[in-house]
Amino acid sequence: MKLAFLPPVMLAGFAAACTQPTNDAPASAASTPRECFRAAEVNGYHPRTPTSVDVQVGASRYYRLELQGTCPNVDWSNRVALKTLGGSSWICQGNDAEIIVPNAGMPDRCLVESVRRLSDEEVKALKLHP
Repeated sequence: MKLAFLPPVMLAGFAAACTQPTNDAPASAASTPRECFRAAEVNGYHPRTPTSVDVQVGASRYYRLELQGTCPNVDWSNRVALKTLGGSSWICQGNDAEIIVPNAGMPDRCLVESVRRLSDEEVKALKLHP
């Protein structure tokens, strides 16, 4: 399981500190390399609603993570953690990861229900990338 803290918009260099390189790519990642991503490749997040966030992967790929139910404070938190589940560092679909939002007491853990890569048109419309 990999854990990475992400500030909104950008976090440079977190991958080396929070994850270890692995060669545990799922078969689906090999056949569609751009549809799956490694948690270590995420370098920022953009909260959308209490039930979804967009994550930036590399320089120009963005994915929408729909969460299972409402995730308290995810839409205004200064940082969140993205934790992979099931022993792999790859995120390809729902249930592969969870978002962890710091809280005054126990952190809120929010299961990722679905993962979808945003099209170039969607990214331009959101003004996430020039």
